[in-house]
Amino acid sequence: MDLENKTVLITGSSKGIGEAIAYAFAREKAKIVITYNSDSEGAKKVREKCLELGSNGVLILNLNIKDNASIKNAVSEVEKKFGHIDFLINNAGIISWEKFGGESFEEIENQIRTNLEGLIKITSAALPQIKTGVINIASRAGHIPFTGRSVYTASKFGVIGFTKALALEYPDLKIFTVSPGAVKTEMWNFESGTDPNVVGEYIIKAVKGEIPLKDGDLNVWELVE
Repeated sequence: MDLENKTVLITGSSKGIGEAIAYAFAREKAKIVITYNSDSEGAKKVREKCLELGSNGVLILNLNIKDNASIKNAVSEVEKKFGHIDFLINNAGIISWEKFGGESFEEIENQIRTNLEGLIKITSAALPQIKTGVINIASRAGHIPFTGRSVYTASKFGVIGFTKALALEYPDLKIFTVSPGAVKTEMWNFESGTDPNVVGEYIIKAVKGEIPLKDGDLNVWELVE
């Protein structure tokens, strides 16, 4: 698949895995929509690098994935700028490092609303514009439960279930999840894990059909480790 001039909306792309995904598509000369919640300076830096790498257009949008109006506005702005969305990549996510008994209601709510509810809502809002596919960033924790990550694990199991059902409903679209293990980002204090650029590169290969998808899921950790 030729990705030149394809419009790619990536949530949570001012840093981390989302940033790396943006660069991977920029190298393919795609048009990139970068979204951020609070890191506007990070988003600007990502935009500049995407343009340097060959992107044919970059739009920056503020997006609060927990706010309905913000979701609708972001999707509307993409339509105004580019006319449609080829790929929606749902990457925005958060984690709490507390064991379940120590998590507040707010921490529980933030993880579920960001990792799962927001992902589902922006997919719903963007679906009429999506021409090619939806890629949802899940996690190894969406396959294997981890002690001390109960709510995060629940949200990622939910992402995988939602994606599999969505793929059945829309067989003409390319819909799959990407499940990394630990990735060297701010979430992991940059101390250990896979280089986020590796995740971006595997996504490009999957989109192009160069990597077979097992049950609609790209298990990056199995390829890296």
